[in-house]
Amino acid sequence: MFDFNSDGTSLGAYSYEPHREHRCRHPILRTFKYTSRKDMDLTGTSLIGFSAGSNISTPFHSLNPATGVELPEEFYPASSDDIDRAAKLAKNAFRTYSKTSGADRARFLRTIAKEIESARAEIVIRMPLETALPEGRANGELGRTIGQLNMFADLVEAGNWVDARLDSALPDRAPAPKPDIRSMQVPVGPVAVFGASNFPLAFSVAGGDTASALAAGCPVVCVAHYAHPGVSEIVGKAVIRAAKACNMPDGVFSLLQGTGQEVGVPLVSHPAIKAVGFTGSRFGGLALAKVAAARKEPIPVFAEMSSINPVVVLPGALAARGSAIAGGLAGSVTMGVGQFCTNPGLVLLPEGAEADTFMASFAGQMDETKGGTALHAGIASAYKASTASKRAHSSISTLVGTDSESPAGVAPYIFRTTATSLLIDESLTSETFGPSTMLVTYASNNELIEVIEGLEGQLTGTIQYDPSDLPISPDLISALQARVGRILLNGFPTGVEVCHSMVHGGPFPATSDGRSTSVGTGAIYRFTRSLCFQDMVAGGLPAELKDGNPLGIWRTVNGQLTKNN
Repeated sequence: MFDFNSDGTSLGAYSYEPHREHRCRHPILRTFKYTSRKDMDLTGTSLIGFSAGSNISTPFHSLNPATGVELPEEFYPASSDDIDRAAKLAKNAFRTYSKTSGADRARFLRTIAKEIESARAEIVIRMPLETALPEGRANGELGRTIGQLNMFADLVEAGNWVDARLDSALPDRAPAPKPDIRSMQVPVGPVAVFGASNFPLAFSVAGGDTASALAAGCPVVCVAHYAHPGVSEIVGKAVIRAAKACNMPDGVFSLLQGTGQEVGVPLVSHPAIKAVGFTGSRFGGLALAKVAAARKEPIPVFAEMSSINPVVVLPGALAARGSAIAGGLAGSVTMGVGQFCTNPGLVLLPEGAEADTFMASFAGQMDETKGGTALHAGIASAYKASTASKRAHSSISTLVGTDSESPAGVAPYIFRTTATSLLIDESLTSETFGPSTMLVTYASNNELIEVIEGLEGQLTGTIQYDPSDLPISPDLISALQARVGRILLNGFPTGVEVCHSMVHGGPFPATSDGRSTSVGTGAIYRFTRSLCFQDMVAGGLPAELKDGNPLGIWRTVNGQLTKNN
């Protein structure tokens, strides 16, 4: 889903050598002699606010995907009582936490960041064991997690994000007086957050959904991903330590162990939960959305689900630097063993001899890669099923591809088809989550645009161009604009900068709500609603809307943006 700098200090793109099998240098992963439960202090129970969850359910174990060996620590799925207690605690905590100042929330978020940093050594040991991700990725992702917590801390401390608006009363206006109207964004209530399998830190327990929900003033009940429960517990305890240190209410954060089916569904059904943040499969996201919609009080589900992120190569770019594009594409497709939701799964090329040369070069580079280990066997199984389906399709040619014999292993696959075939059969554009892509040749600009317009919603769309391709067709840009959340020029989509203006979202099914983003400070608005006060007495107004602007924030007063009053 995202990429990070290996030093863990930057919020930009992290990359590593994509053409080599990823091997963790840590002796723990190589020899499978790892730290004991006592040293890591893993209890295996859920964290229900400041208390431990029960251990009455049938325990489960995480699995080292690199070795196929079950890790010894036992983890106990949250019981129905655990789920109910966590949700009710969150509801009670909301009464207090929703009224905390931006300064108090900022201190809480920064303290979470510091507590996670203090647990770096434990995290860097445990994460490779549960995910087969290398140490560099663990450190880089941890750095990104800390960085975005601090970014949201800066946002809420400044206070401008609330979009305060004030319109003065005009009691003498005819034919009817104008009332005093003031509005701002306020938190929606407790949020259920689901840990992502492909980002054990940056989009899991204390990741983007949790950071933005807490920043908004919403308590969080997080469901740990069953594939990395140990990492989740370590990070969850860091959040709890921060909550206690900052005198936050009991229940401002809870962590539930177990699967989405046994724990997530009853949590989303609980009346105390008011919104959901999810990153994962389309199947899982839609299942939760269905549960949320069927409630007596339906609630929003902000699910990031599936995307194939089309890359359009224009004729001039193909002729001028086809080899360089092939190399960059190979790195993007195989980065992180292809387990990013921004993986370029569809590459559109102008048909002809240069496209054939490009495909041969690209296939050669991909054929040299060894693939790697998926985050868990479920991802590998789904990948192998999807690639098998495409191999069997009469309109698809397989340029590169041999299945890995390892249960959790995945090997690169490169497929080829035509725009004509794709327009006839939309199944050719189905997502294959892993190190795979589909090369598609188009006959004309009109056919290219028709393909783009026929795609489902996507997270990203990329145009590779050369000066000889200018001006870029406005119809092409318009078609992409209607289908994606982010348009890139002469880049590759597997790099998501964490900054204020980033949009990591897109039309359905890239996300369940195409108006939202799960990255950047705009993510906070998923967990807020607008509240208006009409003719409210001064004592009943929040500080953000009081006369005199006591917080010194930017506000829109009678249509003018100002900090003066």
